[in-house]
Amino acid sequence: MASVAVYNMEGKEVGTMELSDAVFGVEVNEHLVHQAVVAQLANKRQGTQKAKTRSEVSGGGRKPWRQKGTGHARQGSTRSPQWTGGGMVFAPVPRDYTIRLNKKEKRLALKSALTSRVQENKLIVLDNLKFDEIKTKNFQATMDNLKVSKALVVLNENDQNVVLSARNIPDVKTALINTINVYDILKYNTVIVTKDAVATIEEVYA
Repeated sequence: MASVAVYNMEGKEVGTMELSDAVFGVEVNEHLVHQAVVAQLANKRQGTQKAKTRSEVSGGGRKPWRQKGTGHARQGSTRSPQWTGGGMVFAPVPRDYTIRLNKKEKRLALKSALTSRVQENKLIVLDNLKFDEIKTKNFQATMDNLKVSKALVVLNENDQNVVLSARNIPDVKTALINTINVYDILKYNTVIVTKDAVATIEEVYA
């Protein structure tokens, strides 16, 4: 079992915590992690782009001039792609970019991402994260105490004082247990997790 230090909001070490090898000590599967990131980015695409082909552009029903004898190249329609106002040759059409991973692959990719953060000493466990009021300055002070800038903060419950205090800080994102994903875990330099959240993650993903 990996052992990590537990810090308080003042940035002082107040103890240690054993992490479950079933979640934070698996063999890192880089291929699955890559697949999970690609799938997440692809699934965010709307796929609603659309342009008109020559068959969809209005007008151009009549042949602009006769076939022969004018000195011009032959033309069949003023809505052909070479004309101004004509259709696009290979126009994009709405499509579905969805990439699907099965449950086991998703879970192993998430465990691999969490394990990599532990191995790189980029996972910080907090004993508690509570604020009496919504104040960005208080959250920033906690980040400064931990010497962290770009961070993903994982909470066990939707504490509005914490979430709203962090909302205006660039490069900081809060997430609940059921919303964490591989992309965010790897995107941010540090993952900050409360002790309660660690216990819930181990319970859900072990």
